[in-house]
Amino acid sequence: MLSRSLRWICLCLGALAACSAAAVSAEAAQPVLSVAYAGSMGALMDKALGPAIEREAHVQYQGRGAGAYGLAHLLAARKIRADVFVSITPGPMDILRKAGLIQRAVPVASTQMVIAYSPQGPHAHDFAEAAKGRLPWYQVLRRPGLRFGRTDPRTDPQGRNIVFAMLLAQDYYRQPGLAHDILGDFAHNTAQIFAEPSLLSRLESGQIDASSGYLSAVISHKLPYIRLPEQINLSDPAMASRWYAKAHFTLAGPDGKPMQVTPQPLVFYAAVLDNARNPQAARAFVHLMQSPAGQKMFHTFGYSRPKGQALH
Repeated sequence: MLSRSLRWICLCLGALAACSAAAVSAEAAQPVLSVAYAGSMGALMDKALGPAIEREAHVQYQGRGAGAYGLAHLLAARKIRADVFVSITPGPMDILRKAGLIQRAVPVASTQMVIAYSPQGPHAHDFAEAAKGRLPWYQVLRRPGLRFGRTDPRTDPQGRNIVFAMLLAQDYYRQPGLAHDILGDFAHNTAQIFAEPSLLSRLESGQIDASSGYLSAVISHKLPYIRLPEQINLSDPAMASRWYAKAHFTLAGPDGKPMQVTPQPLVFYAAVLDNARNPQAARAFVHLMQSPAGQKMFHTFGYSRPKGQALH
């Protein structure tokens, strides 16, 4: 027969187990908010905005980060589903608009292109000198054996934007062939092309010496970087038509046919999808991103203020 003290311990353990089960059941009962976002936003989403919307809207946040064009095509084809889509540049949003999945997308932040580099890499000293303006950054990137990383221009805006930046740089610095010297085949140089969510992690681990990057993501990862002039970094919408538009190249489109691509301003847009399972929480999430509290989170993670108007 159990002693009185042992029965008391068993009762307490049973009560704790019941409380834990109830907590798990309550958490499971919370509705899910599914957010698909440009892969460079992972740190901001997972560490700040995601936890904030869970507290505010009492939902389970589920984020999916990848190349924005790739995500847009998957959403448009109904191969994946999300409540909110957050992309960089208007292009991916236009895919969803044409697919009848969004009516409006609002700007929530902006950024600029930079060159990030490994602080422990063999070229770290020279990159640091370039960051101080004492050495041309493109000369360092042209060095034989240097391992440069970027994302796929066929599926990711950043992959296109680094090509645009290099094409603009060769005109700005009067360096013919600079883009091909550094990037090789724009769309098919598999030695350089990696998935966006893993790109800066590869830089941190020393697998590559330098990479393309958005200022926001590079600051979030606390990596050293080289700022580029406004004529190259794609940050100024006022330069879009008179200067940035000079850069263009050809890619295979989703149908396999060649298409010419041109730069778009580096603005992040958010939209609630028309087939959202949780539209109320989706609207709350977009509102959070636009609010002073949300904008403070963006600023903390290295993003700049929103620019331009809503997309319709």
